[in-house]
Formats: sequence, structure tokens, C-alpha cells
Amino acid sequence: MRTAKFRIGQVVRHRIYPFRGVIFDVDPTFSNTEEWWNAIPEDVRPLRDQPFYHLLAENEETEYVAYVSEQNLVADMTGEPVRHPQVDEIFEEMGDGSYVPRTVEIH
Repeated sequence: MRTAKFRIGQVVRHRIYPFRGVIFDVDPTFSNTEEWWNAIPEDVRPLRDQPFYHLLAENEETEYVAYVSEQNLVADMTGEPVRHPQVDEIFEEMGDGSYVPRTVEIH
């Protein structure tokens, strides 16, 4: 098994499609449904045996949750904040354009 290239809280963008987002979870290999897998056009379908990332994603029109293979992500170096409404629930924004998970206080 290989090590994930990106980390939770890192802002990434899709290599092909015009969206970006902050990583909130990582699967070591593909862990979604067969229906989801088969909906990807075969000529651009990624390998299953690689990390897959859950993103709080955004494009020009909307915000959503995305599930993306490592091979289709690159680091986003813009330093721009992600506007997804759930970002503030999960993360604290750092000054360098990345995020750290919020700490949970147990009472």
C-alpha cells in the first residue's frame, strides 16, 4: 500500500475538471459504490489501487462534496480560501491557504 500524497486540510484542484476543494478524509484505495465507479467514462476511469480523497469542493457555480483519485489531483497553490459552507465546521483556516482540523472539546 502506498502513502497518500496529500493530507487532510490541504487545498487541491482537479487535474482535468475546473474545481478545487479542501481534503476532509482519505481512503487508502477506492471505497465507493460500483455504480459510482461505472458512471466514470472508461477512457478517464482512474485505477482503484490508489488513495481517494473526500473534498469539500467548489466550482464557479456551486459547492458540493467530491470523491477524487490521487492521480487526478494537484496541489492548489493560490492561497485562496475555500468557500464551501462546511469548511468552518470542520477546519480552522491557516494563514498559508491550508486548513487544520478543529479540535473537539470533550466535557
